[in-house]
Amino acid sequence: MTTSASPASSLASRLALWPSLLRALAAVSGLIALDQLSKWWVFEVLLRVGGETRPFFDWLLTVRHWSVYDDPAHFAERLLTPFANLVMVWNRGVSFGLFSGTGGDNPYILVGVAAVIVAVLLVWLARTRDAWMRAALILIIAGAIANVHDRLRFGAVADFLDLHVAGYHWPAFNVADSAIVVGAVLLALDALNWRPHHTETTKTEG
Repeated sequence: MTTSASPASSLASRLALWPSLLRALAAVSGLIALDQLSKWWVFEVLLRVGGETRPFFDWLLTVRHWSVYDDPAHFAERLLTPFANLVMVWNRGVSFGLFSGTGGDNPYILVGVAAVIVAVLLVWLARTRDAWMRAALILIIAGAIANVHDRLRFGAVADFLDLHVAGYHWPAFNVADSAIVVGAVLLALDALNWRPHHTETTKTEG
């Protein structure tokens, strides 16, 4: 005969998840900070050729339309390697420039969609005890929030890494896009049972 867990043990089980959840949220915050710092460094330090470099926190908190940066007199592309450039691209669609040609309300529509997705993923993150799944969710949540922050400030997402070979250019992307892609790959590997091993740390009481 199976007995249900008592309220006290159920509460204790939930409280036991808090330390790992707080660590996960700290990782999300760190990835967001890394994304924003990389965008500031590329746009304000590496690509700026005219005008005054804005301090990081001033850049981070100021709301400006993306077109302010669309000025070749102040910003120029930079060659990194024969197959990689630093560029300034403003993406009004989703990751890697998809659906960038939609209407003027597009930033707010995409922000709303992203907010719903992030809310669902945060609930999932709070409930999962699986380290692999937690890593995937951390990457996707951080990337989504970082790009939403761009949309709210600029009306578009700041992309800067241009990879190319034989004249073919992969759509420009940023750290947040990379985090989302890696997180999605981890989720796909889990769904296909291609992950190295399961990392379930705690069994659910029956």
